[in-house]
Amino acid sequence: MKKRIVWLWMALLASQFMAVQVWAFGNALPDFTRLVEETAPGVVYVEATGKAEMVADNRMQQVPDFLRKFLDRMPQRDPDQEMHSAGSGFVIDPEGYILTNNHVVEGAESIIVRLNDRSEYKAEVVGTDAATDIALLKVKAHGLHALKLGESAKMKPGQWVLAIGAPFNFEHSVTAGIISAMGRSLPRQPYVPFIQTDVPINRGNSGGPLINLDGEVIGINSQIFSSTGGYMGLSFAIPMDVAMAVAKQLRDKGEVSRGYLGVGYQEITRELAENLGLDKPRGALIASVEPESAADKAGIQVRDVILRYNGHELVFASDLAPLVGLTPPGSTVDVEIMRDGRRKTLQVTLGQLDADEIASIGPGGQREQNLDDLGMALSDLDADTRRETGLEEGVLVRKITSSKARRAGIQPGDVITMVDNQKVKDLKALRKILKEKDQDKPISLLIRRNGMGRFVVIR
Repeated sequence: MKKRIVWLWMALLASQFMAVQVWAFGNALPDFTRLVEETAPGVVYVEATGKAEMVADNRMQQVPDFLRKFLDRMPQRDPDQEMHSAGSGFVIDPEGYILTNNHVVEGAESIIVRLNDRSEYKAEVVGTDAATDIALLKVKAHGLHALKLGESAKMKPGQWVLAIGAPFNFEHSVTAGIISAMGRSLPRQPYVPFIQTDVPINRGNSGGPLINLDGEVIGINSQIFSSTGGYMGLSFAIPMDVAMAVAKQLRDKGEVSRGYLGVGYQEITRELAENLGLDKPRGALIASVEPESAADKAGIQVRDVILRYNGHELVFASDLAPLVGLTPPGSTVDVEIMRDGRRKTLQVTLGQLDADEIASIGPGGQREQNLDDLGMALSDLDADTRRETGLEEGVLVRKITSSKARRAGIQPGDVITMVDNQKVKDLKALRKILKEKDQDKPISLLIRRNGMGRFVVIR
């Protein structure tokens, strides 16, 4: 009898404990109903129409490299055929200003936005910025429901967020999750410290808002990391702080100006940290300094480690590019470096990044230029390449980004030394030569590979 009473007592305690746990867990989960009702009217569906060739080239930029080789073999569409691209966006001003992703509208000849009440407006592009994948649109409307804008810098991993968009054209779909990490760096977009989430995002969510529990937009859903092309638990959003800085410039002057430091840099490993006298891996190790650049004039040298930029500590080397890019050209900032085990603060007056180049950090800390005219990612020759090839001038092929370069027989590691009958000294010279060429005529490139020269033709 006593045993039975003990077991009953234990069962009662267990049931009460479970009830408390269920109650606590249930109350910890947010109800997004009110949040969706308040924000959905400010979210729009974006449909862009353009020529097949323009839209296809745009979409290819969003495809992982490992898939491109398969897609390049697909039958080509008639370049005059009309194609559609769809995504999401949201209202940031009641007078008709809308934010979305650049890749949603790039190459479009006509853009229609549709609100959740089925109202439709024809939109004009105020300005776009490929480096951050931001586009600012304008529709002729008044009194639109503008969403509240939050500060992405205040968000932390573990906080709840939701997304509203049109995955696979299912308009105004709502998904939710948590912030997984802040300040993620992704290839080809070094100026964006992405917000990583586990919010389910798919094609069509691009350009839609990422919203916190206060109903504030803290990011723009931009892309996913996937080996299948579908959602796999890794979603990335452009921080609202970055997006609004870009949008303001687009609204005021139609283009974006970025600060330019003029260095190539790399992450610091444990071994490098020990060699450099650092207590742990942190900061950005300078691998190259561009002559006459802002860094060169301020006295920054190869092997310096930048620890702080304008008051911001650099945990990773990739933290540097977004900070520099958001600093207005001509600004003077403090840059704290470590040189030979000693800390030193230098004052640097930033230059301006050329508008016609999309820069990123390539292997060895070299700047890498994605030249769509050639379908390649290129960089100036680094010390290792000069030593291995014996060349002092030319441009190194880092990556093939389109089928036309691949069909011409060009490979990563090739060095371009001549275009038609003009010698190529560096990237700057190559861009100048290409601007003077007839875009409708093929050009010949002299490339060096394994000590041998070879001419190839590319359009």
